[in-house]
Amino acid sequence: MLETLGVPVFGLRTNEFPAFYRRSSGLPVDRRMETSEELASAVGAHFALGLGTGVLVANPIPVADELPADSYERALATALADAERQRVRGREVTPFLLDRLRALSAGESVRANLALLRNNARVAAQLATALARQPTI
Repeated sequence: MLETLGVPVFGLRTNEFPAFYRRSSGLPVDRRMETSEELASAVGAHFALGLGTGVLVANPIPVADELPADSYERALATALADAERQRVRGREVTPFLLDRLRALSAGESVRANLALLRNNARVAAQLATALARQPTI
């Protein structure tokens, strides 16, 4: 859908779209950027095209904060099965899954989520600073 809408997916120091609690989903990004300045240049170039669309920055959770693959996959499979069994649908799916992952991971998913939030805020500030340094957007 993002491609159809003309929304590029830029990965900051990643080739793959992150999987929230994990650094990798196996899905590729459109373009990898190594620095905030490089990312700002690409974002600025996209906006200069005047397409009226945004960009999506794929910023993975820090390595030290991601959940271990085996426990994450096990908890997610259980949470999805629970949702199916309880017939959770529509807008209720996400809060249900988040709560189940919290319970199944003994709160580790909350810790990881907060680390991701802090990292996203840090990257957003770095990107905003780099964009502000550009002559025009």
